[in-house]
Amino acid sequence: MNTAQTAVNQLDKPAIARELENRFADVTLIYQPTIDALPTFWVGRDRFRDVLKYLKTESVQPYPMLYDLCGMDERVRTHREGLPNSDFTVIYHLLSIVRNEDIRIKVALTENDNTVPTVSDIFPNANWYEREAWDMFGITFDGHPNLRRILTPPWWEGHPLRKDHPARATEMEPFTLTEEKQEQYQEALRFKPEEWGMSRKKGDTEYMFLNIGPNHPSSHGAFRIVLQLDGEVVVDAVPEIGFHHRGAEKMGERQSWHSFIPYTDRIDYAAGVMNNLPYVMAVEKLAGIEVPDRVKVIRIMLVELFRVISHMVFWGTFSADVGHMSSIFYMFNDRERIFRIFEAITGGRMHPSWFRIGGVAQDLPNGWDKMVRDFVEWMPGRVDHFDKISMQNTVLQKRTVGIGIYTQEEALDWGVTGPGLRATGIDYDFRRDRAYGGYDQFDFDIPVGSNGDCYDRAAVRVEEVRQSVRIVKQCLDNMPEGPYKADHPLTTPPPKERTMRDIETLIHHFVNVSWGPVIPAGEASVTVEATKGNNSYYLTSDGSTTSYRTRIRTPTFAHLQMLPLISRGLMVQDVVAILCATDIVMADVDR
Repeated sequence: MNTAQTAVNQLDKPAIARELENRFADVTLIYQPTIDALPTFWVGRDRFRDVLKYLKTESVQPYPMLYDLCGMDERVRTHREGLPNSDFTVIYHLLSIVRNEDIRIKVALTENDNTVPTVSDIFPNANWYEREAWDMFGITFDGHPNLRRILTPPWWEGHPLRKDHPARATEMEPFTLTEEKQEQYQEALRFKPEEWGMSRKKGDTEYMFLNIGPNHPSSHGAFRIVLQLDGEVVVDAVPEIGFHHRGAEKMGERQSWHSFIPYTDRIDYAAGVMNNLPYVMAVEKLAGIEVPDRVKVIRIMLVELFRVISHMVFWGTFSADVGHMSSIFYMFNDRERIFRIFEAITGGRMHPSWFRIGGVAQDLPNGWDKMVRDFVEWMPGRVDHFDKISMQNTVLQKRTVGIGIYTQEEALDWGVTGPGLRATGIDYDFRRDRAYGGYDQFDFDIPVGSNGDCYDRAAVRVEEVRQSVRIVKQCLDNMPEGPYKADHPLTTPPPKERTMRDIETLIHHFVNVSWGPVIPAGEASVTVEATKGNNSYYLTSDGSTTSYRTRIRTPTFAHLQMLPLISRGLMVQDVVAILCATDIVMADVDR
């Protein structure tokens, strides 16, 4: 963005800009044009809470969901033309279903005064997001109920996403663990109820505290939840995450644009190339790359196949967690059929890392269509069979119907997206309502529940499997001809056959793969309807071969945060049902 771009004509501004300027005539609102055209405003620290309150509760068409909250270290960013001075920036990303649009609010902070009031009283899910921003950047949120580390251990020194924090272990002192340090670390992990505002007893009742995890089959990964119990009744619950954190966003800022693609596969490790899609689309938006129609259909076919894989993993483990073991063996066996398709097309299984900036790694091999056709003809019968043996099973129904209920308003308050949101009756799906990547060319239905309980969250996913198979069949029947990569100098890598013919393409291949392409300066966010909810990559380029800021918004970070709300007053075994119905992958939560 250059200075000329900041002088935006009033008519070019979005409607929400004029609405805010009319409502807050006494507030300095700086409108920032962005490549993704998402309305973005800088608001002063003294009035940004008023703006957020208005957007959530007072606007005729409100933005009820805090979709994301993150920080940015701006101290070494060079391309900031037209932007307010800022050492650290807090970014609030709100979503409106009624408007079917988002808005960003940015607050500028100085290095010596990086404190901002909490908004956890306005948006309940800001609690974890603010803790993350403090953990990663050292930004303090005044009034936060329990501002403590969330992704790094309590003994961690420094704030990892600051630009002056090392990005590699080789830049740090060798790790040593003395007996004294080990005792300190173990003591720091001890759960102290008082630190979380919880009492050990009430009247004559003495509460028991039960640890589930961090290595428990029902926790679905390295994750701990501490239950405060009155007998077997859950009084309160404290989820503790971070055991799986490995600095994905930091790695996104040290790898080249191209070489970070394999890292995205490991975010939701059950979703494979679904993770590649929002990342490469965000880079393509920054670079101005338009991909060919064949690329769009190939990508949609593969991400929908991975949606089936992910939902089958969920379905099998969901059934097993509530006492129905047969389903998991059938479903894990049947998903191998899809993995064989991926092996034939990409050479990989769970982590193909097959999407590229501007296209896919290679064209579809001979015989791909027969394998896919066999699958789409075979799978619907298997789904009907699994539906009968699991979803119609009375044990599963008694364990999940009416358990873990949340309302539509609570879902929006806590940032729930995807099947969990649709289970409450909200008919909203990014593939249809904000069609991206070619989804507007496909015919499919959006499954919706009504009760917002564990059973409905599973039932929505079951029907989504059927719809994904339907989409894959349309890809099969309507696969367009054409190239599998965009004809653009920043596409990585370029078509292999061209590198053997002209020296210019060979040079581009060498530079873009070894150093990475130079992506124009700017900001862009892309959101996709991933398997567990909405997944976004918000990328900031400073005109370099690496990302200046890589923000990864994952659905299960938000979903897991509301666990205490829907667990209180239930039994211990109900918490297990709630956990599995939430469909969490801890790598997705922790990043």
